[in-house]
Amino acid sequence: MATIMPKKFIQKVFPSPEQVQNNQSLRFLSPLFSKSNLWHLNRRCVARAFLVGLFAAFLPLPFQMFIAAFIAFYANANLPISVGLVWISNPITIPPLFYGTYLLGAWMLDTPPTELEIELSLEWAMTELSNIWEPLFVGSLTTGITLGVASYFLIHLVWRMHVWDNWKKRKLRQTENNSPDQ
Repeated sequence: MATIMPKKFIQKVFPSPEQVQNNQSLRFLSPLFSKSNLWHLNRRCVARAFLVGLFAAFLPLPFQMFIAAFIAFYANANLPISVGLVWISNPITIPPLFYGTYLLGAWMLDTPPTELEIELSLEWAMTELSNIWEPLFVGSLTTGITLGVASYFLIHLVWRMHVWDNWKKRKLRQTENNSPDQ
């Protein structure tokens, strides 16, 4: 059974820099194309992208994709992966993710969690946010940093294991091809 190299899989899924540059609506991003590391698919750039993307995904702030792109630009992380991972927190997953990070933050700050009665109004959001922002922010930062750093090291480990496994298979094939039993 042949395994797909992570690099080949990522190249299939994400657009190339040329495809993005040729898109008329994305011309304003042209400065991003001057740094080739933003588009590299190697162990270091992908690991950094997971660190950046997961960190940004857990920030309880608007414009997470822009934050991820900004950090990726300065961290020389793969830009498409960094921005794509932000979608872990999407309109469907945000309520359970941020409720979990709020509970973690409340536990870390040793404050009792507030019972929330959800009402879809701006007044409710501003009032409740002023009551829960601190535990939410602490829990979100802790979760984002922890998952980002863990994924960074996990990507390095998995990538190396994959390369090592391919190297062993290639060595075995070479040994079989050079055996005198043929």
